[in-house]
Formats: sequence, structure tokens, C-alpha cells
Amino acid sequence: MSTVTQERQGALSPSELARLREKAQFVRLETIRLIEIAKTGHYSSVFSCAEIFSALYYDVMSLRKNEPAWADRDRFTMGKGHAAVGLFPILADYGFIDRETLDGYTRLGNPLGDHPDMTKVAGIDFSSGSIGHALSNGAGMAKAAQMNARAFKVFTLLGDGEMQEGQVWEAALFAAHHKLSNLIAIVDRNGYQLDGKVDDVIGIESLADKWRAFGWETYEVDGHDLMALVPLLRRIKHDSARQKPACIIAKTIKGKGVSYMETEPGWHLGYLAPDDGRRAIEEIKSKEI
Repeated sequence: MSTVTQERQGALSPSELARLREKAQFVRLETIRLIEIAKTGHYSSVFSCAEIFSALYYDVMSLRKNEPAWADRDRFTMGKGHAAVGLFPILADYGFIDRETLDGYTRLGNPLGDHPDMTKVAGIDFSSGSIGHALSNGAGMAKAAQMNARAFKVFTLLGDGEMQEGQVWEAALFAAHHKLSNLIAIVDRNGYQLDGKVDDVIGIESLADKWRAFGWETYEVDGHDLMALVPLLRRIKHDSARQKPACIIAKTIKGKGVSYMETEPGWHLGYLAPDDGRRAIEEIKSKEI
């Protein structure tokens, strides 16, 4: 079987950029479709990381179509498990789950819920939902790979509100101490959590300085700019000289792609009425993010 994602480095070609933009659009449109089935869901939390999903799954991570059990595939843990509705269509795209399974999202007996369950869904590496545990699990996977001389990398996506959890920083210390250079954390810095603005609930700045102080190689990037995000991820993944874990603080906009979601934090959890859904779909399709 051929590996889907190759060890590419450097700038994106025009065709690569177009493809990744198309996949980010796919994530947003499928999120709307699936939440229409469930009648409630986390639109804006997915939309802020749609480009991150696209970059990881369609360019950076080493994966094989139809082989979720491939021992050397890169691993992915996600602290913000409520964004799983945007990840499930990607798993179906890879053949890890049946496409028909998507059509029963959250329905009785269906394995796909509001949060991911690794015991039910192939390709899910961690059952997330309770914020704060994903980095610990990612660090454990990375340490296991290190101990067993395995080549796979571990990517962990964290919400910025998750930075208020003490367990995140315990895991950060562990990863730095054990020189887990195969662990790459990405913080979706969209500025909001369920209770409002992150820095109004508990301030987390200067976030980059904190990660550096905890012993991580740290970068900041526009999380929607694929021309900046993808080359950075490529370079970090293939940097064999680095002996530290790496953290990318991706500056994003919650609800990116739908104008009225970008300015209204209440869309953290909600439901689009049919007319609003059509407007959102039209806007997503008309934009080149």
C-alpha cells in the first residue's frame, strides 16, 4: 500500500494549495450537514480548525487509505473533542469508517457521537471530551514510540481554553523532560471558550513564552493561512535535529467562513435553521479562505 502523505517540504504548490482549501471547505460543509442530522452541534469550534484538519490529514500526517490499523501511521489526539463532527468526514474520506455511517451521526446505535470514542470509531486515537487529557495521552504515545524505536509522530490539537487545565502543563513538563521530539502540539487560539473570551475567564498570555519556558520549541502562525501553516508543519515534522517537543500556536477565528458566526460567540453550540443553513453553505462555497 502506498503512503498517502509523502515527506514533502517547502512551499505549497498552487495545486496543493487548491486541494487543501477544497478539503477545508469540505470539512465545513460536512459539519453543517451532520449537525443538521443531530439538530445541535459545535459549528464554530470546527470552523476555527478546518485548515488545521486539512493540513494534517491531507498533507502532513503519514496515513494509508483504508488502513486505520497501520502500526506506523501518525497518531492524532484532540483535546477539543467537541470538534469531532469535523473529523468524522475525513475518516470516512480515508475509508476508516463507512460513508453511510456519517448519515446516522448521533442517532441511536450509531458509533459517531458529539465526542469521539476510540473503542467505536476506527482512526480515533483518543476518546476526548473532558478537557485537559489529550496532551497527556499524546505524550504517552510519543514516549511509547520512542521506547520502541517506532517512526510515527504524534499530533495533539488543543483548545486555548484548555490551557487553563493544570494537566496540560504537567504533560508539557513530562514531554520536555523526556525530549519527545516526535510530539507536536497545536493550540487552536481562537480566543473563545464556552463561558466567553478565554482571557476574561482566566488569562493565558503570554502563551508562547509559557510553552518556551516549559522547554518546548514554539512557533506562532495564522491557523487559516495554509501557505504558512503547512510548510511550518512539514519542517517541524521532518526536523531530525530537534530534541524538543514542538508547539504551534495557531491564531484562528472562531466560526471562520461564516460571517455571522465569526462575530457571535454563542455559536460555540447551536443549530442552524434551514434558511440560515442555506446562507451559511452559500457563504462557505463563495469564499476563498
